[in-house]
Amino acid sequence: MQAPNKSTRLETMDMEVHPLDQDVPPTQKGTVLDDHDMQRMGKIQELKRNMRPVAALSFASILQATWEFILISNDQGLENGGLPGMFWSYIWTFIGFGFIIASLSEMASMAPTSGGQYHWVSEFSSPRHQKFLSYITGWMSVLAWQAGAASGSFLTGTIIQGLISVRNPEYEPKNWQGTLFVFAMVLVIYIANVYASDLMPILSNLLMILHVLSWAVVLIVLWAMAPHQSAKAVFVTGWQNGGGWSTMGLSVMIGQISAIYGSLSSDACAHMSEEVKDAGRYVPVAIAWGYFSNGIMAAILLVTFLFSLPSVEDALNDNTGFPFIYAFKNATSMAGVNGLTSIILLPVIFSNILFNASTSRQTFAFARDKGLPFSRFISKVDPKRHIPVNAIALSCIFSCALSLINIGSETAFNAIISLNVAALMYTYIISISCVIYKKIWNPESLPARQWDMGRWGLPVNIIALIYSCFALFWSLWPSESSVTVDNFNWSVVIFGGVFLLSLFMYVVKGRKEYDGPAVIVQRG
Repeated sequence: MQAPNKSTRLETMDMEVHPLDQDVPPTQKGTVLDDHDMQRMGKIQELKRNMRPVAALSFASILQATWEFILISNDQGLENGGLPGMFWSYIWTFIGFGFIIASLSEMASMAPTSGGQYHWVSEFSSPRHQKFLSYITGWMSVLAWQAGAASGSFLTGTIIQGLISVRNPEYEPKNWQGTLFVFAMVLVIYIANVYASDLMPILSNLLMILHVLSWAVVLIVLWAMAPHQSAKAVFVTGWQNGGGWSTMGLSVMIGQISAIYGSLSSDACAHMSEEVKDAGRYVPVAIAWGYFSNGIMAAILLVTFLFSLPSVEDALNDNTGFPFIYAFKNATSMAGVNGLTSIILLPVIFSNILFNASTSRQTFAFARDKGLPFSRFISKVDPKRHIPVNAIALSCIFSCALSLINIGSETAFNAIISLNVAALMYTYIISISCVIYKKIWNPESLPARQWDMGRWGLPVNIIALIYSCFALFWSLWPSESSVTVDNFNWSVVIFGGVFLLSLFMYVVKGRKEYDGPAVIVQRG
């Protein structure tokens, strides 16, 4: 069935005027279709639409930073899987996640809102269950994005510790020191998101250049100067079961968390929808192109990195704590290690800044729909800057709180990324299930969209759902078969705790105050 023409429907609607919207300069307001989408979803334009198509694509690419995160967070994949395990798990993750990205892109075109998954669940699920499902999905989405923001700050803080270890081999990194570095990174993120928000589109475009140039420099150095493994070791024989699991296959399944983590957050631009011009068209484009371009760059970089590891055991036991720094040390001098690490660290720091922006918008949107405690405070928009300052601050505080796990656990980072993966996969499972339900039982009621998969949409959604369940299952496993307090995957405790808390909050508060976005969505 052909979707109704948006401009025709727009003629019958009157846009609500909001004081904040009146203060936004005309150059930072949306298109006619943006206005229509906001009114159809019952939302007021409070944020500035100052991101154009190229800036949106740059934002998505820089935030995801796939090749950077694959390079700096691969210890679990190397421990459980080795060189071939890391490579092949990335290949099937890239393919599996591609179906998720296509599904999310289509939903982002149907309903371009900062709310993302919880809004899509509300709008596409059965009316009988939309309120409950949307509320729980909103809580888990907040958890997923907050955990993701914390993991990025954790990485940058501990990489700085690794650089100190390179310059001073006698330095013994302490967990509490790493946590202090995380706090410093979070402070930078807060300042940048609040006081430099107007520069975000320009910075995104400039950082896209840095993102590509840094990738080229690392490739050239590793291919030209590092000692190389044989192709047979990288693709066939170099398997490793460092976790002591019963079979190599089980070990590889657990180690794929590194590949999954590098592929996460491709949908971040969806949560910036209310700040992108013609969001229904260009947000899906940014999500899809950002994912596939990043994924191809990451595959090339990963192969290069794996060839540059003369010993997986030595890489995992390096005193810096990062196998990629071990590879750099084998390829170049101390100055070269510092330089190469710095050109990786800079894009990752800016990725964290953009990640906080996306995280805060998702949190702001859920609070705007009265899904969180103190919703009025969290959803407040600064009348001068037109950004959700309180949500930004809350996201920074949450990152600091999660980083405290590092003080008591050696495997804190693995727990945080597992939490990020599990919670995000849960939101994908519920939102994709709801759009499948809608396509099967009532396809005529789906909103008009500018990014449409056509007859391939339903099969793509079903494959995406299967892969999401697969990834969620493996994300909660510990890295070693002999589980202790130190290596236990605490993500399952936090995930379960937040899930139970969301159920409790729904009974106590949500069922009375939360209606779900679908209640105010205009049909037709």
